[in-house]
Amino acid sequence: MKRILIIEDDLNIAELERDYLLLNGYDAEIVQDGIQGLKNALTGRYDVIIVDLMLPSKDGYQITKEIREKYEIPVIIVSAKNEDIDKIRGLGFGADDYLTKPFSPAELAARVKSHITRYERLKGKIVAPEVIIHRGLEINTASHKVFVNGKEVLLTTTEYELLAFFAANPNIVFSKEHILAAIWGDTYFGDTATVSVHIQKIRKKIERDPSNPEYIETLWGAGYRFNG
Repeated sequence: MKRILIIEDDLNIAELERDYLLLNGYDAEIVQDGIQGLKNALTGRYDVIIVDLMLPSKDGYQITKEIREKYEIPVIIVSAKNEDIDKIRGLGFGADDYLTKPFSPAELAARVKSHITRYERLKGKIVAPEVIIHRGLEINTASHKVFVNGKEVLLTTTEYELLAFFAANPNIVFSKEHILAAIWGDTYFGDTATVSVHIQKIRKKIERDPSNPEYIETLWGAGYRFNG
């Protein structure tokens, strides 16, 4: 049974999330305090972390950041803060998804399932050793290691999967919707801002000048293209 950690100080919301996840076959645990929630999250016993932003003692942004420094497991932010800047900031700290309150419990369960499936697919994929090379960028598809001019670059699971997708399909324009379906799956309900944020993060790690990218090019009104 997959284990889900819910870090949420509103007990009514937390219990709603827990009960619906239990109905969908998950083992869900509630923690209402930020510091204790982070402590539990860092034990590595969970398959997905669901975290609110506004928490006692430590906010969801910092919790997400510290989880991401140690683990690549899916992190879903659930918050009443619905401004784009809040979503961008949450994704920027390493969250895989952002769900705005009020929300449908069925949608939350669907997102949990989608992220678990995608994470397990990536981690469990057995591939023959292969190195994709594009102008100083090297991607080892067996070890999931990325190098730029011989120096290893550390990427999150989502960042790696997105970069590998682009590098394996050079010179093709992909819309944000296509990328969402390819990387996050057809059952993902998030908006296309998720794609933009992750591409910005990748550019900061692999580009000499992220504002003038050489690898992942933006085609306004069309999407993105990897220059092979």
